[in-house]
Amino acid sequence: MLSKISERAGDLVNDVPGSFLFLFFAYSFLGWVGEVLYTAVVKRKYQDRGVLNGPLCILYGIGAHLISFALRDLSHGSWFFLAVFSAVYATVIEWVAGHILERTSHTRWWDYSNMPCNLDGYICLGASALWGVLGVVVLKWGNPLLLAVFNLLPPRLIAVVLWAALVIFAIDAVGTVLAMLGLRYRWAAAADIENRLANFTVNTGMAILGLVEQRMNKAHPALTFERQRRAKSTTFAEGCSPYKIILLFFIGAFLGDITETIFCRITAGYWMSRSSVVWGPFSIVWGLAIAAVTQLLYRYKDRSASWLFVAGTLLGGAYEYLCSVFTEVVFGTVFWDYSAIPFNLGGRINLLYCFFWGFAAIAWFKILYPPISHLIESIPRRFGTVLTWGLCVFMAVNMVVSSAALVRYNERVRGQAATTSLAAYLDEHFDDARMAKVYPKAVHVEK
Repeated sequence: MLSKISERAGDLVNDVPGSFLFLFFAYSFLGWVGEVLYTAVVKRKYQDRGVLNGPLCILYGIGAHLISFALRDLSHGSWFFLAVFSAVYATVIEWVAGHILERTSHTRWWDYSNMPCNLDGYICLGASALWGVLGVVVLKWGNPLLLAVFNLLPPRLIAVVLWAALVIFAIDAVGTVLAMLGLRYRWAAAADIENRLANFTVNTGMAILGLVEQRMNKAHPALTFERQRRAKSTTFAEGCSPYKIILLFFIGAFLGDITETIFCRITAGYWMSRSSVVWGPFSIVWGLAIAAVTQLLYRYKDRSASWLFVAGTLLGGAYEYLCSVFTEVVFGTVFWDYSAIPFNLGGRINLLYCFFWGFAAIAWFKILYPPISHLIESIPRRFGTVLTWGLCVFMAVNMVVSSAALVRYNERVRGQAATTSLAAYLDEHFDDARMAKVYPKAVHVEK
């Protein structure tokens, strides 16, 4: 029974909402238990290691699902690659979560500074290795066992329990976020509110946030919830601001498309479209890569070229693998296949192109980023704001239309006739000839 469930574990995780939620809460709870037990053994005392009030460490739930989704093809393959990619994905999640918590709460929730080979005290080689082992455990044994339990439970019971858990989780998460943002100190005092209902609501909200703060202070006494207002900069998109990251996405998407087009012209001998969308020369994979690597590695941009190469190789390879799985699962289409290139992994990535990601990271931070960053910061603030939002609206519409056109393109390949007005519109404006021109390398697969 276990082997049969294991074969379908990846599909069940992503296709059945109930199993998705069940595994999320299960891994979040098991992660919380593991953290509490570890603290009890090391510090010889009980300490709630979760950010939320409930017994959940959602970092484990998110990590388990990302690994289950991205690496399901490797669940019956090499343990080595499964462990390596699990370590990379989980380490990135841990690094991002650590910095988000530090920025919102102005304190560290964990610290690996005393561990060898650490980065910012939020990730270290030992923890990454443990994440790799846990990734193997999740895909090889965790998912099959938990899904076996899920399938044994009465459907009505599991539905009631999951809905109740989801509602409690949502309330808990909202209260925790509001407390960490210091909202209790920004609300108007209840005495200043004349409406009785509003007065009661504010008092109740402040009381709840007060309890949340007390619980969090017990686990982390250094936490502070009062926030000082930051002085607004007069420079547009200064540092690594959201506006700069968004504009870098568009610049990266454009430059990536041009780079791939020229590369294909040199290697294949003819021009072909490498765009990810139906309107404009934009490669979403490249755009997201540039935005993500800038956000992740901005504080390390002045490190050595060898450090950037290793980081770019690992992150780029893991990112490209994830993109390959995502596009195949969502759109039923394979946009690239490296099966003919030596040292490939499932045709999704290969060693040569992983090295290319490493060299690209060096070129980006050492050569391209400084002048591009300076150019963005020289844009007038008001114009830059309007431009950024306008590009966001355009790309959002572009991606929605492109996604719909791709889905309908795949349906036509499988012989499905248009049954709705939307499908008929897509058939008329994005027919096979146009889609084949935009996506010449696309290979359709059965979902």
